[in-house]
Amino acid sequence: MSYFVSRKNLLTWVAALLMIGSAGLRIAYYCEKGADARTMWWLLILPVAASLIYALIVLLDGKEHFYRTAVPVALMAVYFTASLALRGIGLRFLVLNACVYLAFIVFYKLLTSGVIGHVSVVFFMFLAATAVLGYDSRAALMSRQWSLYFALLPDFAMLLAGLFAALAIRPHLDGNYHPTWGDRSDGRRVRTMSPMSVVVPYIMVDRTAASNFILDELEVTDLEAYVREKRREGLTNFGLTHVFIASYCRLVAKYPALNRFLSGQRVYSRGDDIQYCMAVKKEMSTDAPDTCIKLHLKPTDTVYDVYRKFNEAVEEVKNTPLNSSFDQTARLFTLLPGLLFKFTVWLLKTLDYFGLIPQFLLEVSPFHGSVFFTSMGSLGIPAIVHHLYDFGNLPVFIAFGCKYRRNEIASDGTVLKRKYVDMSFNLDERICDGFYYASALKYLRRVLADPHRLDTPPERVEKDID
Repeated sequence: MSYFVSRKNLLTWVAALLMIGSAGLRIAYYCEKGADARTMWWLLILPVAASLIYALIVLLDGKEHFYRTAVPVALMAVYFTASLALRGIGLRFLVLNACVYLAFIVFYKLLTSGVIGHVSVVFFMFLAATAVLGYDSRAALMSRQWSLYFALLPDFAMLLAGLFAALAIRPHLDGNYHPTWGDRSDGRRVRTMSPMSVVVPYIMVDRTAASNFILDELEVTDLEAYVREKRREGLTNFGLTHVFIASYCRLVAKYPALNRFLSGQRVYSRGDDIQYCMAVKKEMSTDAPDTCIKLHLKPTDTVYDVYRKFNEAVEEVKNTPLNSSFDQTARLFTLLPGLLFKFTVWLLKTLDYFGLIPQFLLEVSPFHGSVFFTSMGSLGIPAIVHHLYDFGNLPVFIAFGCKYRRNEIASDGTVLKRKYVDMSFNLDERICDGFYYASALKYLRRVLADPHRLDTPPERVEKDID
């Protein structure tokens, strides 16, 4: 179960306004009273940051990432602990309160992320916290002194905001997966892997060390007939590349674990977002610049969908020089001095490990994707065995070579002329086991043996494990 708050709910706006009001009142109070550096950081900047972050999350991201409000709630707990410490209370009482705040954070996180049901408990947690604050401040509340009321208002506003936010929480009932702790912006974490699959990424840390290579060949006589048929239908630039990409989409529809990736020693699934990457020459000459394209495909895509998306992407980068997002980003990096460039790459690797790379960089990166295809046939050479990149999370690299003919003897003694294409597969074995890969490659052969099935969407799309 996952939960959200909607901006269409008045209670959400009340919660956000109370948080903003708490921050404003706190700033006003300390502007009037003054504060030393220690008070400024612990009793002003920390709770103001927590209040504003909470308000931003519920208003801007509460529909999909409400669970992230656990971060400002943790900051609030640290603030209340620091407030007690600065008041000079006994160590035993301070430790007891710190344990209570820690339990509050843990339960809030588990409840809002759906690990524990009955999210209504959040309301009673904030209600209890408000009651405790009222009891602890009873002397100040009964003093009838405005200055004491003014000092307490920010804390009460903060806790009341949590009360209203708890009343606004609703469960997602659309049946779709919604992100939670441990997920990345480009994939959800696969949490039901076997123990062996969890241990292996910590032993084989680098992607190159976890690579398995497969060399194969494909008889393409029927595929070439299929290509000619599509060209007669009006798909003028249709070729084997379109067939191979469409067949990979069909492969993921049957074997969804192929659309996983590994990052930070954990396995993630891209779901139905198949990110296809490919290097493209702007012109067929040795001095022509290279660029990369990235297509977002679906397991339900037909060969016509693939043809349209692929040709649109290729034409876009070929017709306008240095226009792709990859080119523009790469050019910015080339402006950096060598040492700074090296540090930037290290920083990006570190951010990638924790899933913190910004989405726009993931979108332009050819090192983050589902599969990389390269066609050596257009260059007139056999398929190469390409390496996987240690940077990024690309788990599959497939290369196709040029076509060649071979004379074969049939069972009746006649000589048959057949046409073949070499294929090479480089696979990260940590995303699924060898039996799964073998089954998938056998199914790929069956799909390519009857390419007309690519004209229509698959009858069924399998879902990956949780």
